[in-house]
Amino acid sequence: QVQLVESGGGLVQAGGSLRLSCGVSGSTFSIDVAGWYRQAPGKQRELVAVISSGSSAKYADSVLGRFTISRDNAKNTVYLQMNSLKPEDTAVYYCNAVIGTIHNYWGQGTQVTVSS
Repeated sequence: QVQLVESGGGLVQAGGSLRLSCGVSGSTFSIDVAGWYRQAPGKQRELVAVISSGSSAKYADSVLGRFTISRDNAKNTVYLQMNSLKPEDTAVYYCNAVIGTIHNYWGQGTQVTVSS
């Protein structure tokens, strides 16, 4: 049973930082392309950042300059470093990844709450 396992969410004050982690279990294959999405109550899920197998990254305009997506291929893990957090960043953050080039998986989501 292949699963993406997320961690790192929590409650933080505005201006603070969090680092989210996304690892894969149940597969010996590596993460190919991966992305972080978020969904706030009453809003559509949106792409926050995406990273290629070669570590090329793209970001939503709303987080550009504040968030950094990265990966550690030896650990088969993808990270999202979130700095200068704002209340509007409050959402459930989901990891999405392609495993073994073909199969796509979603993580369970981790809650990020930014207080003012």
